[in-house]
This record gives sequence, C-alpha cells and structure tokens, in this order.
Amino acid sequence: MEAMIHGIILAFGLILPLGIQNVFVFSQGATQPKIHQALPATITAALCDTLLILLAVFGLSIIVLQFEWLRLGLVSAGILFLLYMGYAIWRSNTKTNETKNALPIRQQILFTLSVSLLNPHAILDTVGVIGTSALKYVGTQQLYFTIGCIVVAWIWFFGLTIAGSVMKELDHTGKLMNIFNKCSALFIWGTAIYLLIGII
Repeated sequence: MEAMIHGIILAFGLILPLGIQNVFVFSQGATQPKIHQALPATITAALCDTLLILLAVFGLSIIVLQFEWLRLGLVSAGILFLLYMGYAIWRSNTKTNETKNALPIRQQILFTLSVSLLNPHAILDTVGVIGTSALKYVGTQQLYFTIGCIVVAWIWFFGLTIAGSVMKELDHTGKLMNIFNKCSALFIWGTAIYLLIGII
C-alpha cells in the first residue's frame, strides 16, 4: 500500500499543473454537445499516459532518450506542434454554435495522441520522475506503484472532462471559455518558446 500511495501522490503532482494535454481534454468536455462525445479524447489521453508510465517504469524510454538526435527530433516536433495548437486554440470561438466547434472522433483521437506523445515535457517528466522513483521498488511493490500512477491518470482525465462539461453549462455565453482559450494559447506558446531556448 505504501508503494501505491507513493505512486498516487507522485502522479498527481506531475499531472496537476496546467499543460496542453489537460487543456485539450478540458476543452473537449466544454465544446462537445454531450459529455459522452468527449470520451474519445479522455480515453486516449489516459491510454497515452498509461503507456508512458509503463515505459518509464520498465526503463525503455530512458534507453530511447539516450540518443541525442532522437531527443532533438522529439523536442523540435513538439515545438512545431505546440505553436500550431496555440494558434488553433487562440482562433477557436465558443460563442458560435458548439456543434460546429466540436471535433469528430477521429480528430479528437489524433489531436490527443499528438498533445500526449509530442509533448517533450510530459515524456521527460514521466521518465525522470516516475521512472527514477520506480527504481526503489521491486516485484509486487513496483506493480502497486505503477497501478497507483495509472489510476490517477484515468481519474484525472475523466474529472477534467466532467469539469469542462460543467463549465459549459454555467457559461452559456461562451465568454469564460474564450478567456480560458486565450490564456491557454499564451501558455502553450510560452512552453514552445521555453523548449526552443532549451535546444538553442
């Protein structure tokens, strides 16, 4: 139980800060006509985090990131995608018909895969923090630690979707969501600039 609690606290600390993945899942809850229509993004985000956690615990991602050219390629792709996502979020307008703004299932999944797996910060945090912390456990303890991390990811993303849906019900004019989108876009662009400075 100690290992599981450690995993829960650690994963919650990593997933809590505002990030592009959280922003996107929340926005789907707020823009889809019905909450169940936002589930493709929710489930995809949770599956991606599950994959990253498993790779971190078993050390496979650490081996991959030892290749400098691969790390630079990952960061570069991440920067370009962050710039694009910031632009797309800035341009979105929730005052118009929400059905028009709602992404279809395929686009939801593709966007979620991108914001989850092209985000260098998320990958490096998962490898550096969860992967390193998992080294102190072996056997069953490591399994409980991993389960704790994964459970937090699933609960968090479903919670974000519900929160987005609740915000939509409270914000009939779409003004709050538009402000949220503008702030999110600025944050995403700031992250891209930070990553660019890091590789320069």
